[in-house]
Amino acid sequence: MAADDAEGVAALSEECVRATFFMIGKPASEHPTMVRQVAAEGHSIGHHTWTHFDLQQMPQSNALKEIDDGIAAVEKAEHGVATTTPTTPFFRFPGFLTTPATLGLLRSRGIAVFGADFWGNDWDDITPTQELRLLVVRLKATRKGIILLHDSQPKTAAMLPTFLRYLRENHYHVVHIVPTGPAVDFEGVP
Repeated sequence: MAADDAEGVAALSEECVRATFFMIGKPASEHPTMVRQVAAEGHSIGHHTWTHFDLQQMPQSNALKEIDDGIAAVEKAEHGVATTTPTTPFFRFPGFLTTPATLGLLRSRGIAVFGADFWGNDWDDITPTQELRLLVVRLKATRKGIILLHDSQPKTAAMLPTFLRYLRENHYHVVHIVPTGPAVDFEGVP
């Protein structure tokens, strides 16, 4: 977490938008004040492992530890208590890469797993303007969906105010996802 995180949070606040931040445990443990600030602004805090490594490329026991350590670190940073029972039962896999065991662990705990419908490729070597154009093109194609952005990317922090204005001016509505109660398992439901 860096100054760019604060800039992104400020841009969201300026447009009265709340988002879901999927936090990585190690940086959250190093910057607990930032975690608490994001939560205090009314954003949802989800979980994104301890180090953001590809869970498919490690033994199952290590992958499960990566998830538990990440959840515990974010909970400690946000609430002062390290627990693997998250207050916000939201999780996103690094790179969307999962295994049956990791999915099973999260499902057994009632933790919702999130994906994304499109993203701004902010990990690529592009400018804020290029990222904005890419997002707008993808949004026009889908007309809705979960958008993945990385708050630690300076280009995203620079682009975000313009993108939020674009959404407002083009009558898009940002929906803030919050936990509502016990998870519902829709497996097998037609």
